Amino acid sequence: MARTTIDGADIRLPATILGVGFGGFVDGILLHQVLQWHHMLSSTGADHIGVREYPVDTVPGLQMNTLWDGLFHVVTWVAVLTGLALLYARVTRSRGRLWRSPALWGWALVGWGLFNLVEGTVDHQLLGIHHVRGGPHQTAWDIGFLVLGAGLIAVGWAVQRRAGAVDLCADRR
Repeated sequence: MARTTIDGADIRLPATILGVGFGGFVDGILLHQVLQWHHMLSSTGADHIGVREYPVDTVPGLQMNTLWDGLFHVVTWVAVLTGLALLYARVTRSRGRLWRSPALWGWALVGWGLFNLVEGTVDHQLLGIHHVRGGPHQTAWDIGFLVLGAGLIAVGWAVQRRAGAVDLCADRR
């Protein structure tokens, strides 16, 4: 298993953080904005912690949901920037090869899967502030999100395990 680059840099943590940010972007852009299946507070009023209801079919409710969606995007943006900064600081040679490395993308998939598992468990199950898609099959959608997260972790783990030292070494001349 390739854990380090030719510089001796361990890329597992930065790549995982990068994957968390990417996973958050996919969730926020695809599910919140494009498909509009949910927003950060779209299940409040029926949540598990007693947050006031912010219905998305009213202007004040949509304003509050949009604000919290924006804060969510800030957090995912910070995760991406942190992952990139850590990669840049740790990998000083052969950065071009790093972007083609199965180690990087495998760990990024692990990070995306971790995002799904944590966000799905905390926001959907424990807090109940929103669900993947409300309605009669809400639980199935939420479980599917968790299963997708576990699948991303499994695929990411397999991808990073097939990375060899050559994937992270200096380019051959």
